[in-house]
Amino acid sequence: QVQLVESGGGLVQAGGSLRLSCAASGRTFSTYGMGWFQQAPGKEREFVAGISWSGGTTYYADSAKGRFTISRDNGKNTVSLQMNSLKPEDTAVYYCAARTQLSIERWVGTRSYDYDTWGQGTQVTVSS
Repeated sequence: QVQLVESGGGLVQAGGSLRLSCAASGRTFSTYGMGWFQQAPGKEREFVAGISWSGGTTYYADSAKGRFTISRDNGKNTVSLQMNSLKPEDTAVYYCAARTQLSIERWVGTRSYDYDTWGQGTQVTVSS
């Protein structure tokens, strides 16, 4: 059974940076499509960024473009989200997600139901 564990959240001032990491168990991580989502209080979970199993294809929400970068290291079973120029509206719990049953290398999911495995989340708070 695949498990995802996020880390790297915290409190940062507006304009600052954070790097989130997600460590995955499982022998076939290199065939998982991976994504990051955010959920602010009272709001639905929203897509932030996704990456294909080779890392060759990435996709970002409009709010993340130019500020966030998703990457993965298949040798270490990790996926990361580098967040720069953070804004108070980025405050949310950030979740790592995996799609473990894939046959398309370039697949990147942008919807919650595209993914079958979730981490427990890590809190990001951006103060103004």
